[in-house]
Amino acid sequence: MSKALHRRTGFELELLAPRGSSRRTLAIALAHECGGQVRQVWHQDSEPTLVSGFGGRFLHLTQGFEVLDPSGAVLCTLVDDVTIVSDLDPAAPAPAGWHRILTDDPRLLRLLARVSDPDGTVGTALAGVAEIWGEPVEQLGSVWRVESEGATIALATTAGGERERPCEIVTPPLTEDHAAALERLLAPARGLGFTVPVEAAVHVHLDGAPFRDPAALANVVRLFAHWREPLRRLFGTNPNCRRLAPLPAELVEAVDGEPTTGELRKAAGRGGLTKFFDVNLTQLLRDNPIRDTIEVRILPGTADSDEAVTRAAMIEALLERCLEPERFPSPPTNLETATSALHRMATERV
Repeated sequence: MSKALHRRTGFELELLAPRGSSRRTLAIALAHECGGQVRQVWHQDSEPTLVSGFGGRFLHLTQGFEVLDPSGAVLCTLVDDVTIVSDLDPAAPAPAGWHRILTDDPRLLRLLARVSDPDGTVGTALAGVAEIWGEPVEQLGSVWRVESEGATIALATTAGGERERPCEIVTPPLTEDHAAALERLLAPARGLGFTVPVEAAVHVHLDGAPFRDPAALANVVRLFAHWREPLRRLFGTNPNCRRLAPLPAELVEAVDGEPTTGELRKAAGRGGLTKFFDVNLTQLLRDNPIRDTIEVRILPGTADSDEAVTRAAMIEALLERCLEPERFPSPPTNLETATSALHRMATERV
């Protein structure tokens, strides 16, 4: 039986479809189960590349699927996750209809998402942006390209390598019966043979507003920096999980005192803070957050709704302690003792 969550909480759960299936398969099954429908969407992300002229990374759009309930509200969104690679065949050809769009500028990426139909074909994916630039779409083998004055605007290509199989379930904020809401998504996935991939994690989003206070935010930094190893041991953080890192030293040093919001922002900037740390604090340090949440990224992958909610409830309890005016305490030096102390803090408040 899972513990109860008290705050609005969103989940991201990483799964892998069996061969011959895809995240589209699960989307159709979920829509059928609830009497809703599926809407295809673009998912924005990035991936490393050695292609010259792209600054070491591609920004890309990949095909995702919103599942809408009968009222038209989003039940969940199913998207790719580029960190899931171990169980995929990189040489597998793309199934019919699967493609992606690549560029190197976030502004272009947002434009491409608006003018390209995610339910279209790879051959027509760049038609909208080509019209805007007044340039033709060139086909070079399996790649379609739009250039302007020698500069590449965007590329489109088929999505092979079994990239249709990774399936990150992204929920909207859940306000009640969290475990039941997750089970409505996970039970059909398990029934279709979806599994937990090698690199899987569960990400938990809680409303960020209470943690924008500098004292609370400093406590969050103390929790995830000073207690990093006890946290990883307590929750069983997946060692194969990618895009996790300790918080920047500059930010950790700033909370030795009683920093202001401005001082925390400067320290985060010096340390190169991004979303890809144990806890994503980027939205708390912006005046106009895109999604005003604090995102905890260290929980291991699971397809069990009770496990996911119980761990999220423990995270919620530790974050509640961060909202108290007293400084978050320093951990005992012994790892086992520190882990036990953290467990008490997490479970006494659940």
